[in-house]
Amino acid sequence: MGRRGLMPRAPGPFTPAFIPDADFLRLKSMVIARTGHFYYQDKDTLLWERVRRRLRETGLPGTAAYVERLKDPVAGEEEWAALVAAITIGETFFFRYAEQFAALQGTILPDIIARNAATRRLRIWSAGCASGAEPYSVAILLRRLLGEALPQWRISLTGTDLNEAVLQVARRGLYSRWALRSLPPEEVARDFTPDTDGRHWALRPQHRAMVRFERHNLLSLLDAGAPLQLTEFDLILCRNVLIYFHPEVVERLVHALAERLNAGGWMLLGHAEPNPAFTRFLEVVNLPGTIAYRRGGGALPSSPPAAAPLAASPVAPPFAPPVAPSVWAPLAVPPVPHPLPPRPAAPQPAAAPAVGALLEEARLRADRGDLAGAQEACRAGLAVEPTHPALHYYEGLVARALGRPAAAEQAFRRALYLRGDFIMAHYQLGLLLLDEGRAAAGRRALAVASRIAMSLPGDAALEEGDGMTAQELRTAARLHLETLGPVRNS
Repeated sequence: MGRRGLMPRAPGPFTPAFIPDADFLRLKSMVIARTGHFYYQDKDTLLWERVRRRLRETGLPGTAAYVERLKDPVAGEEEWAALVAAITIGETFFFRYAEQFAALQGTILPDIIARNAATRRLRIWSAGCASGAEPYSVAILLRRLLGEALPQWRISLTGTDLNEAVLQVARRGLYSRWALRSLPPEEVARDFTPDTDGRHWALRPQHRAMVRFERHNLLSLLDAGAPLQLTEFDLILCRNVLIYFHPEVVERLVHALAERLNAGGWMLLGHAEPNPAFTRFLEVVNLPGTIAYRRGGGALPSSPPAAAPLAASPVAPPFAPPVAPSVWAPLAVPPVPHPLPPRPAAPQPAAAPAVGALLEEARLRADRGDLAGAQEACRAGLAVEPTHPALHYYEGLVARALGRPAAAEQAFRRALYLRGDFIMAHYQLGLLLLDEGRAAAGRRALAVASRIAMSLPGDAALEEGDGMTAQELRTAARLHLETLGPVRNS
């Protein structure tokens, strides 16, 4: 008897090795057609780990049964929502990418405020907002810039995401220390209040009231018949979202977003997402440490056409948008030429987990706010490769977020013992020491991080820096050092 529909065997919670069968490939095609997350086309292991969690939760025996659950007209919608929550990164952090927020504060927001002075009306869209840190960060900036004039403005600040679970987190406005990791203590105290559980911080109500959240699938922008409900924006942020989509879809999505900008409106994408093709319909604006896009006057050039007529996807959920079949065609389930031979009854030795997969798991779990899971992934990786600096570094970040400063310091120092030029480890160690009141030691660690960063080009992305560049780190370190004041001679 073949093994079709049974769960692939996996020796441990983070094991990447498994044999994808036809049912899994069909499921993957359904997932990508529904969500657009082409990111998973060559990441079977990562997708399987998330699907396997849903199999445990539902008690279903394997992928064949799970596919049938997704197709169920009653239970399918609820399970799709749960699966989308499992496969998307649901948490980010406040003021992510300091140079972009410096551009927002110094150039972009002042420009749109000045251009709308007569109407006192602003429309801003954070597309793919996850747990809300991005639009709330913009709200905080707007409050700083407008000051006492804020009540005189009509501000529409909308955050959208495909994942309803993270939108519920966003609406609550309650965040772990991990989501606030880029903020100095004085800003945390100003914009948040500690929750009664002692582990979370609540965004102050005046900031929460400025943002509304809606569920939205970006792929619906490609439906020519869709109404332009999200339109006439002064600013659209779509950062670290496009990396999930097929390149053909990305250009069409950015064009669709540009159509929803006012003349002179701005767009910010993630650091890894700019594409020369965007200059066909958007102006590039070079700003310190980053680039932004801007819509000119007049009509946009037409969107690049889809490669072929639309075709039905393997499953037709009620709100799934149409997609170009040429994009998804490589995901067609190949025929299985021969049945797999039965496996021996004796247990097989477990394959050693790949350290890279464990490191990615740690990152993803930390970004979701699953700190215990991130810690488990770090420990599993270090059991395989105890001299991996990045795993020690993430172990330190997680320990710090969990309120274990001594363990965090030890982990950062282990990372630095293994790699003395690990800039982010020096930087995070410095911030930790400052938080612990050890100003002299913290100053030294920040100075070392800044000195090493000086040897790199300003736009060089730092290893394990969440997109932080060398220039951004130098600026951040300088601000912390200036706050400490001059060194006192004893």
